[in-house]
Amino acid sequence: MPLTLLATQGSKRVRLMQAARAQLRLPPAQVLEWRDWLAQPALLHEALRQPGILKIEPPGDDPAAHLLLLQAGCRLQERPPVAAPAHGELLAMDAWFAGFTAAMTALAAQLLDLPHTRVVNAPAEISRMTDKLACQRHLAAHGVPIPALLGSVESYEHLQALLHEHDLDRIYLKPRYGSSASGVVAYRRNKAGRQQATTSAALQHGDGAARLFNVKRMARYESEHDIAALVDALAAQELYAEAWLNKPRCDDSHYDLRVVTVAGQPAHRVARIGQQMMTNLHLDNRRGDASGLLNAADLAALEQTAALAARAFPASHVTGYDLVVRHGQAHVLEANAFGDLLPGLLWQGIDTYTAQLAHA
Repeated sequence: MPLTLLATQGSKRVRLMQAARAQLRLPPAQVLEWRDWLAQPALLHEALRQPGILKIEPPGDDPAAHLLLLQAGCRLQERPPVAAPAHGELLAMDAWFAGFTAAMTALAAQLLDLPHTRVVNAPAEISRMTDKLACQRHLAAHGVPIPALLGSVESYEHLQALLHEHDLDRIYLKPRYGSSASGVVAYRRNKAGRQQATTSAALQHGDGAARLFNVKRMARYESEHDIAALVDALAAQELYAEAWLNKPRCDDSHYDLRVVTVAGQPAHRVARIGQQMMTNLHLDNRRGDASGLLNAADLAALEQTAALAARAFPASHVTGYDLVVRHGQAHVLEANAFGDLLPGLLWQGIDTYTAQLAHA
């Protein structure tokens, strides 16, 4: 069946999918640009005139599409429009999500008129996975083990109250609508009152307001002034807290695991190994062989938990899950509707894009 990608032409995801199709001797996928569809929704009907498959890729590869969604979200929230974010800037993520959710709702409505089109991942489930707090609550409601949730964080002062309420000194703070560890904070304090926040968000003070920028080199803040500014700036865009979950060790590093499920079954898996608090591969951490790090009980827990998580999203054909697996138990840190971008990672001899085409 013909494949159409709602994506950004020339992006790595599109290149990898086209390469997989060429390897299988399939014609190239048709690409409908996010920015074009947002400006002219009728283009979707033109692209999907014939029976086929639609795969929705993330809009973040195109700054113009990101800005369109951000501005739409500002209008929906009846707030002043914001200027285009600087490169890497974390700005009004809640407004962006409002625009993104509206786009997914509109896309789902259009697909009702296109019953001959199959969708790789359903728009509603993509939206739910993009709302990280709602996603974790959804997984927990389906019996999937997750780190304990402390709920929304409204400010630095509210954070201190939550820590006192739950008698905790270590937690993770996560932007509700972030991705790829953007703005995630590993927060620790001791009984002497010293505190530390390690994050991929670089804090810049200026003009009376703090600005945040996503960076590859981890930043560490130890003064109350900086940590309060960091937490308040993230909380203004919606932030939540979850209990600290120790990751297993590998030599002088620690690791978690990314597992890709295809048609509900665990397929590709890779250990993400690093010395920093965040092990995302784009932060210059390294890949590891999951099967070489896990014993039989851990491998079984990985398989069972990933499959259980996939069942919580029955209308999503290809999904990524981040897990911590220790002592025969697995916890899901995050679900990712766009979690198949793992170039060169093979499972049963094929990569993630060839695998999903084979199952299509």
